[in-house]
Amino acid sequence: MRDLPTGTVTFLFTDIEGSTRLLGRLGATYRDIQEQHNAILRKAIEEGDGREIGTEGDSFFAVFPAAGGALLAAAQAQRGLAAATWPGQADVRVRMGIHTGEGILGGDNYLGLDVNRAARISAAAYGGQVLLSGSTRALGERSLPPGTRLMDLGQHRLKDLREPERLYQMVIEGLDQDFPPPRTQEGRPNNLPVQLTRFIGRAEEIAQIRELVAANRLVTLTGPGGTGKTRLSLEVAATALSAMPDGVFFIDLSSVMEPRMVASMIATTLNVRENPGRPVVETLADHLRDKELLLVLDNFEQVVEAGPDALEPLLRAAPKLKALVTSRVPLHLYGEHEFKVPPLILPDPDHLPDPRAVMEFDSVALFAERAAARRPQFRVGADNARTVAEITARLDGLPLAIELAASRMNLLSPESLLARLQQRLPLLRAEDRNVPERQRTLRRTIEWSYELLDEAERRMFSRLSVFAGGADLEAIEAVVNPDGELGIDILDGLASLVDKNLVRSVDTPDGEPRFAMLETIREYGLEQLSKSGDERLVRRRHAEHWIHVGERTSETLFGADRPAVSRRLEQDHENFRSALTWVLESDEPELGLRLGAALRDFWREGGHYTEGIRWFQSLLAAPGAAGKTLLRARALTGAADISSWIGEIAAYLRFAEEAVSIYRELADPAGIPADALEELGAAQMFNGQLSEARVSLSEARQLNIALGNRQKAGECTLALSILTLIEGRPEEARAPMEEALATFEDLGSAWFTAFAERNVGHLDRLEGSLDAAENRYRKSLSGLREVESALGVGWVVYGFADLALARGQYERAVRLAGASRAIRDREGEVWSFDYVFVGDVRERARAFLDEATAENLYREGLEMQFEEAVAYALQPEPS
Repeated sequence: MRDLPTGTVTFLFTDIEGSTRLLGRLGATYRDIQEQHNAILRKAIEEGDGREIGTEGDSFFAVFPAAGGALLAAAQAQRGLAAATWPGQADVRVRMGIHTGEGILGGDNYLGLDVNRAARISAAAYGGQVLLSGSTRALGERSLPPGTRLMDLGQHRLKDLREPERLYQMVIEGLDQDFPPPRTQEGRPNNLPVQLTRFIGRAEEIAQIRELVAANRLVTLTGPGGTGKTRLSLEVAATALSAMPDGVFFIDLSSVMEPRMVASMIATTLNVRENPGRPVVETLADHLRDKELLLVLDNFEQVVEAGPDALEPLLRAAPKLKALVTSRVPLHLYGEHEFKVPPLILPDPDHLPDPRAVMEFDSVALFAERAAARRPQFRVGADNARTVAEITARLDGLPLAIELAASRMNLLSPESLLARLQQRLPLLRAEDRNVPERQRTLRRTIEWSYELLDEAERRMFSRLSVFAGGADLEAIEAVVNPDGELGIDILDGLASLVDKNLVRSVDTPDGEPRFAMLETIREYGLEQLSKSGDERLVRRRHAEHWIHVGERTSETLFGADRPAVSRRLEQDHENFRSALTWVLESDEPELGLRLGAALRDFWREGGHYTEGIRWFQSLLAAPGAAGKTLLRARALTGAADISSWIGEIAAYLRFAEEAVSIYRELADPAGIPADALEELGAAQMFNGQLSEARVSLSEARQLNIALGNRQKAGECTLALSILTLIEGRPEEARAPMEEALATFEDLGSAWFTAFAERNVGHLDRLEGSLDAAENRYRKSLSGLREVESALGVGWVVYGFADLALARGQYERAVRLAGASRAIRDREGEVWSFDYVFVGDVRERARAFLDEATAENLYREGLEMQFEEAVAYALQPEPS
């Protein structure tokens, strides 16, 4: 074991910028450059009393017992590199990163987060630049090499690291000092997924795509499956963060098959709620109009028809919006710039450079890193360089194919791996003439991995492919192997498939394990499922599981756990869509009606009104679904509920009336019609049929009391109190309203408690008890924030606006009315009975202000962000 320092040490990472380009231009001459570069680096490291830990191609990793020694080594190395005369008139520029932290040894190498942080700092630098961390500055500032100083570059987010790092540049007298901002992820809004493996190569492609994105509004990365379009787009997106003030957002369309859903997917990602009665694209266009933002739309090929209807209108409406698309085919939109993603650069097995230089090829570097993850002792050297080169050539440089093949290195030697590839992956041109050549290679790679599974693993793999967007353990156990018929433990099987890179383990916000497949692999799995004879059984189980999930979680969507429950349901949105599509295509009307009814609350609480009503319409119109059955009545009740949220009052009333009619005709003994009667009563109240509404709501309340359903009885009581107010008897509305509030509080029904609290506050305000009303609004606001009901918060802010008006605070009232309007617009405005209590605050306040002042105040409110609006509402007006 080498004598390496421990405790507080300083790490130095370096590498040549653009080395692949130099290798391609200079060929064998590049070896001379590398040897000269290595000599300069080693001499500098020695002068700084450092230890060389390892080299890989043109990169160096060294450690120093003192920060000053690392700074001296970096300065001496940069001076030596700048003064050198390079073969072929090459411009050799080396980037360097330095970080001081804890030296934890693992064998002959260092382990831990501080090593990763040093590597990330180096990756943020440009050729000729030396970057260092705050800890290195603190320990080394007093021992700076002569002719150097430090420049503070501010805080930056380094890739894959949670906490930001303050970076400093070592300015070396006589050398370049001016560099672009570090290649880091700034604190811009984004949802870019954290990558668990290092991105290999493609420096030139990244540079070219960045130039295209900088100069154009729409750039499409095209190529066959497996070329690494997704990972490349994410790498470009990460580098674009600093140039996008309003953020970078990734939208995975791999499981979306209906072009009309693309706009909804974008809206969901950007947290833009649908505006009932208005196309989603128009709502999105308004949201994005002044935003300087990059959308990364992945796997667009199966929804390419959405280009003209969804993407192009957004680009036209929002002049600062940019889109980076990945697709197997171009979109053919005006202004589109296509970038064909090439395979990774391949060495020629018959004309290999020096074995050390072969690692400069991205394909070999990718194989070597992924193989070493499976077999830590694996290295590319003189004894296996040709074999590895042949493996990557055999795989046509496809990143996914290379990764899948490298995953077998825990079992096979390079020679046996190559032999198996030659045996298992013939191109079979005659059989696959219509399939692109590289896609055939990828398919054979997946096929080969599949054939290495035993029979139980194969069946499990094919059954797992039924999940769109992945699934948690509960779903997998319920659908894949509920009775143990596969003869394999579910966890053992998953571990094996994850190990073989056919299934991925995905991190979730709540820490629950989730498992998913790459879409290309899932497509192959679905083919195997269709051949297995298991498909109908598995698809039925899949649909039945989501029925169970929807029914089970319905009540919890109104409790204190609402945010977590909503997030978990959203994770399986694609599974819901997949199950619904199957029941419609497979003539399963009863299953479809059950599934739609089970998902009713998810669609409503998730703001998916338009999608929900479209599914209900399809399910109710399906062959075999027209009979007067309890299942149809339940689905009609759900359709009525969703219709109310998009302002379709006629449909609301029609669905509810049919549901009640069926229940009455069947004389349902379980009392299920209480739900339908409640919807009918609300629909009649919306429609101005007040006497009919009272009859329906009263009957629904009595049915729920008889059934012992206090929650639903409380909802009916609350609706009756609102009806009483509409009828002009506010003094009689308080008792039932407070009764409903007490019921919800006792049940722990958080959302309804906050909703009722707001309504009681409105009554206080009408009676002139302004301080009591304010206390109610504050309680309601707190409760609605806890359950993450932004739309409800918007209406409470409107209550505060009315309160300000009653207190003679007219400017505050108008500003709050605007803030409320902005929140409700963002969340998807629906008509609310709050207008009955409060009226039009803006118009009433304008009577006390001049026109220009009123408009300016209202606009100020509209421009408030959510947290700003809430803080302003809760802040008392200065006296």
